[in-house]
Formats: sequence, C-alpha cells, structure tokens
Amino acid sequence: MPRRSLVAVALAAVIATVSVGSCSESSRVDIPEGIPPGPGVPTPPIDIEAPGRSADQLHAWAGEQSDILGIGRTALEAYGYAAAVMDSARPECGIGWTTLAGIASVESKHGTHEGAQVAPTGQVDPVIRGVALDGGPGVAEIPDTDGGVMDGDPVHDRAMGPMQFIPETWKRWGVDANGDEIVDPDNIDDAALTAARYLCERGGNLTTPEGWRNALMAYNLSGEYLTLVRDRASAYSVGVPID
Repeated sequence: MPRRSLVAVALAAVIATVSVGSCSESSRVDIPEGIPPGPGVPTPPIDIEAPGRSADQLHAWAGEQSDILGIGRTALEAYGYAAAVMDSARPECGIGWTTLAGIASVESKHGTHEGAQVAPTGQVDPVIRGVALDGGPGVAEIPDTDGGVMDGDPVHDRAMGPMQFIPETWKRWGVDANGDEIVDPDNIDDAALTAARYLCERGGNLTTPEGWRNALMAYNLSGEYLTLVRDRASAYSVGVPID
C-alpha cells in the first residue's frame, strides 16, 4: 500500500467542509454522497503520446477549472492526463480525474503542503515528506527500504511527494509521465499517473462502488480517509471548491 502519512493524518483530522465561494444559500450546490464520485468536467481529446510534457495539451481545460475549483492549473493538467492515459491503457478501469484530485487534496493540498509550489514542469519544491513510519500513534512501522536515498531517512521509510508514496511502492509502480525520462515521486505528473495505475490495479472497475472502495482502501486502509477523499472528489465533480 502507499502508506498512512503525517500529511494524510493531519488533514484527515480536520472535518472537511465544502462551499460555493460567495454563492448564496439559494444557489448552493448539493454535493453527491454516493460512491464512486462523479467524473467531473470531461477532458478534451489529447494525444497521450505527444512528445515532451503531454499534459500541456490540457492547459486551456485546466485553466477554465482552476479558479472554479481552487486547484493549481499544473496539478489539474496532471490529474486529467493521468485519467486520459488510463482510459486508453485500461478503459475498463474508468478512473476519473476527480478521484486523483480528491486524493491529492488530502495528501498534499495538490502539492502545496507547507508552502510547497508546483512548477509548470510538474516539479514540487520543496519536496514533501511524511513523518517517519516508526510505529508511533496512528503511524505504521516500516523500516527503511531504500537506504534513505529516496526519502532522506536511513532508519524508517517516509511517504514522498504530492501523492505520498513510500519508496518500496514507488519502486514497483512509479512511471515517467512528463517525458523527461525520470521517474520522480516529487513530480506531480509522475505521481498522479502512478497513483492512477495503482488504483486501477487494486480496484479493477472504479466506476462501481465496490471497485472504487477497494482501490481507495488499498491506497489507505481507513474508512475515514475513504470518506474524506470521496467528499472532496464529489465536490470537484460538481464544480465546488474545498475550503
């Protein structure tokens, strides 16, 4: 599994609320409560094999949604591209960009946790690391698996990047999504597509309640986490930002 990180724990401890900005009560949008969350505004057709950062083709689409949802444009491009790749590679999965956005919101505030920023290349700086997975309260115990090379901790593993993967999981599932030939957990393009691949493998058909639930529970074995991701993804699916 990816892990249970401090980033997820800290954000999950706060009850998520959603609003429609300055909209009045009479124009408030109802957030769906079912599983799976809706797919959101469709992405336009793109060439997923285009050279360079293929996600750049979603620049206009992401720009239209960014201000509405309160999600950075580059992050939205990454989520949309990852969903498009999986739609081509594994159409039976049916993962929506909203699910990836919901996870990234909980894990790292879309790559902006504690002041981090997402560059147009998808690179997150400074890098985001979770707490040491040392078996403390609410934290799994995972001894170091990478010599501290990837996560900077030679004693225990730490979750890495905007989607919070532990080194062992990243080494198995990580993929280059932005065409730079580097598989980097601190790049939101790579992280989003890796998460999409992992979720599709674990859940199978994410358009069904069972498949989506299985995928999210494999990502983080917590009912509270699943509900939080569902609520945020559902809000994004109907154009509602998260406070």
